[in-house]
Amino acid sequence: MRHFLRHPSDMPVELVLRKQAYVPRQRLNNISLGGVACNSSRAFRSGTAIELRIPLFGEHARYPGLVAWCRKQKGQYLVGIAFVDEDTLFRARMVEQVCQIEHYRHQREKELGCSLSVETVAQEWIAQHAAEFSQASLNQ
Repeated sequence: MRHFLRHPSDMPVELVLRKQAYVPRQRLNNISLGGVACNSSRAFRSGTAIELRIPLFGEHARYPGLVAWCRKQKGQYLVGIAFVDEDTLFRARMVEQVCQIEHYRHQREKELGCSLSVETVAQEWIAQHAAEFSQASLNQ
C-alpha cells in the first residue's frame, strides 16, 4: 500500500467526476505512484475517475486521478486519490507542499499573534518537514 499525503482540511478542494470509464476494483492494486487524501462530503467507489481541484490556486490546479479508497469518518469521508502518471504526481506534490506550508503559516501566525513572511515560514517548514514529506509516497 502507498502512503497518501493528507491534504490540510483548512485548504478547500473540489472532487469532480471525470468522464472516463470506471476502473474495476481488482485493477487498483499498486496503480499509484503516490496520492493525496482529502475530506469529502460524499462517498466515491474505488476506481472512480476523478479530478482533484484546488480553487485557491486557480484554474490550472487540476489533477486527474483515481479513487484508490474511501473511508467514512464522523459524518464525512476521507478519500484517497491516486495519481497514475509521474507528471501529474509531480505537479500535485508541488501544490500539496505549498498547501502544507500555507497551513503551517496560518498555524504559526495564530500561535505567535503576528504576521509572518511566506519565505520565512517556508524555510522553517522545509527544515522541519521536508524529509517526511518527500518519503510520503513510498511503500509502507
